[in-house]
Amino acid sequence: MAIVTVSESAKDYLASLLEKQKTEGMGVRMFVTQPGTRHAETCLAYCKPEEIIAEDEMLDLEKFRLYLDQASLPYLEEAVVDFNSERMGGQLTIKAPNAKMPKVSDDSPLPERINYILYTEINPGLAAHGGEVSLVEVVDENVAVLKFGGGCQGCSAVDITLKDGVEKTLLERIPELGGIRDATDHSVKDNAYFN
Repeated sequence: MAIVTVSESAKDYLASLLEKQKTEGMGVRMFVTQPGTRHAETCLAYCKPEEIIAEDEMLDLEKFRLYLDQASLPYLEEAVVDFNSERMGGQLTIKAPNAKMPKVSDDSPLPERINYILYTEINPGLAAHGGEVSLVEVVDENVAVLKFGGGCQGCSAVDITLKDGVEKTLLERIPELGGIRDATDHSVKDNAYFN
């Protein structure tokens, strides 16, 4: 399987955009800005023949060539590019679950595995309420100390979110985790989703 999957509808859409550029041999370059951080963004850009970087990984998608930025490769793993023609006149979407943190293995250090699950599984759900959770530290007996932010800070439902969502998910995925502790000051309710 390729690192990046591009749906047929996305191939057609991108090929039509490239055709309008009227530049022979132009492709598309995919990269991640600020990879491995919570500010990571996965981007697509036109790539003229003179802009091709030899180190990039090239995927021949028949209709055009996709160039993957060498430094972004670990962050692009399992990325999916899709085009939905039924949404708002057409919408290109890029899902890159490893952009904020590269994929980890069972041998990776405990904090990396916790962060990976927070960024790829838990925070996408909390984002719907403008919230997020981050790892502060791992203390004695593998207890993860977490801090909630955004709409989760001061939210009256944070105990439910912590126990039924965050803690349950982390303990299922990381059996050696000893527990979860919340280090958030929930008396600050300025951005709380539920007061």
